[in-house]
Amino acid sequence: MREKSLIGRIRRQARPGTAVITGIGDDCAVLRLPAGHELLVTTDFTLEDVHFRREWHSPEVVGRRCLTRGLSDIAAMGGEPRAAFLSLALDRETPQKWVNRFLAGLLESADEFRVPLAGGDTAQSAAGIQADIVLVGSVPKGKAVLRSGARPGDGIYVTGELGGSAAALARLREAKVRAADYERHFRPTARVEVGQWLRRRGLASAMIDISDGLSTDLGHICEESGVGAALEAGAIPRAVVGRPAKQVSLDLAMHGGEDYELLFTVSPKLRGRLNGVRRLVKDLPITKIGRMTADRNIVLDVDGRREEMPHGFEHFAAGPDLAAGLKTRPT
Repeated sequence: MREKSLIGRIRRQARPGTAVITGIGDDCAVLRLPAGHELLVTTDFTLEDVHFRREWHSPEVVGRRCLTRGLSDIAAMGGEPRAAFLSLALDRETPQKWVNRFLAGLLESADEFRVPLAGGDTAQSAAGIQADIVLVGSVPKGKAVLRSGARPGDGIYVTGELGGSAAALARLREAKVRAADYERHFRPTARVEVGQWLRRRGLASAMIDISDGLSTDLGHICEESGVGAALEAGAIPRAVVGRPAKQVSLDLAMHGGEDYELLFTVSPKLRGRLNGVRRLVKDLPITKIGRMTADRNIVLDVDGRREEMPHGFEHFAAGPDLAAGLKTRPT
């Protein structure tokens, strides 16, 4: 399908939203934001053979995961998604059927979160598929939850369970898997509602989404807040996945990325108010895994032994493994 026809198809499929005054079809989208709100903007790549492989991931899964990457960033700020923008580069060998199914997966997720696809770009790539998703959101003025608000003594909490997405990748290198056995990898859900709930009640002193792994993302909070952290290995919630179902290793829970759960800190004075979030999303665990400390180190208590926590994934440090689609392998 030629570019003009492809854009026309996307325009017909994309649903307008209340925040979009003018969407696909003009040089820029025109958005309407609520009075007293500030703008949130985030962008994320989805690259073939880095974030997905065609033989491993259906087009619908790639589309959903593409949008989830941006939605999860908005969730980590306690924001409300307002509009999405997709830039899609395709090589000549990409079947039209693949593109249609990719868009179906992305737009299904967009409908679920009531965020309209308001624009973007299309291009021909030299090789492979490249998608860049931009999410625009908003948050009441001065209320965005940043990475820089953690203080010594704050408890460290995570939503959900960790390591499920990395476990799927580890298994995919060996054999085919059933998507239903690895839901967090093949059908991730951004914790937008939870992020907003924490922000509205002023509970999270700092927050980040777990996209690059607990070890890396906790390091970002520590760096921006000027603090350290002490974690309890036994408290870290490890996903149970596969068939037969099996709990993932501590290594995958610590360093595996793309779980898209929320990692946040809470003052000990406010921890009793967290009970409400457990009623917000059915069966979603909220687990305390440690506390922030005054020094700059991150330590892990493993059966009474204190160990300095190794660093997790970092772009440009993984060498050829990154190009092989092994994004979650710790460096």
